[in-house]
Amino acid sequence: MQQRPLGRTGRDVSAIGLGTWQLGADWGDVSEADAEAVLEASVARGVTLFDTADVYGDGRSESIIGRFLAARPELDITVATKMGRRMEQEPENYVPANFRAWTDRSRRNLGVDTLDLVQLHCPPTAVIEDAAVYDALDALVDDGAISAYGVSVETCDQALAAIARPNVTNVQIIFNPFRLKPLDAVLPAAAVAGVSIFARVPLASGLLSGKYSAATTFSSDDHRSYNRHGEAFDRGETFSGVDYDLGLQAVQRLTAVLPEGVTLPAATLAWIAAQTGVTSAIPGARSVAQAESNADAAALIADGSLEAFDEAVHRVYDELLRDEIHPHW
Repeated sequence: MQQRPLGRTGRDVSAIGLGTWQLGADWGDVSEADAEAVLEASVARGVTLFDTADVYGDGRSESIIGRFLAARPELDITVATKMGRRMEQEPENYVPANFRAWTDRSRRNLGVDTLDLVQLHCPPTAVIEDAAVYDALDALVDDGAISAYGVSVETCDQALAAIARPNVTNVQIIFNPFRLKPLDAVLPAAAVAGVSIFARVPLASGLLSGKYSAATTFSSDDHRSYNRHGEAFDRGETFSGVDYDLGLQAVQRLTAVLPEGVTLPAATLAWIAAQTGVTSAIPGARSVAQAESNADAAALIADGSLEAFDEAVHRVYDELLRDEIHPHW
């Protein structure tokens, strides 16, 4: 597993990390034992980055990670959490007192004095552009509550605004074969600024697993059932904003060019992680098998087998998805 610098923090994190939304909620039920097994399998494969949030299962994801790491003090894992969705996402709520309350809660959940990395959780644009927000985050660093901070964003314009701030460590943005816009300006700007990029939703909510069909159904408490059109939050968070049936067509075309023995999710994760400017892709996993296969995709990053896949990614995006997706995020 490649380990890459996390901004200017002096830490290194794995090229394939682990997203842990699914260990909290909104993906159907995952038991704590299953969640711990996913964490264990990921670590065994060289994963050193866990991404979570204070609202994943109302803190359940953070708490599970905290207990897991407390029992394994020998591990060198970076935990990136997020804050800002425990209240209405209105600019007036992004103030020092709330930042302190949110980070104190995450510190308790994770069982640490200092959080490794805290990211604003897809806040409004006005928050990302407000200098006072970064002053408040700098104060948390000075106080020792957090070691570093970043921003998780919905749009490329938001990403560029965050990258321009001098103490931002990372930007988390949806980037995958269904969402190529970050290639235009975000990844180059991040590389120049020394800001890490975490590619979130890398498998398009599982659509890029290649395992779904028109007959696939999801449980009622799974966001892939209740948020396909943005009913609960930004629709781009579910299947990367792609219409499900159109996504199936794109998957079929991408699958057709895979090298022998390479799965679509492995090719996708390796392709993402190979892009200049990307520090880590952070897929989720609900099972040990998923966690292992996601991490094992790192072996494909530099082996030269994905040239045809890269060409297909751009071709399929231009022919099927660009007009619908590119202008929105």
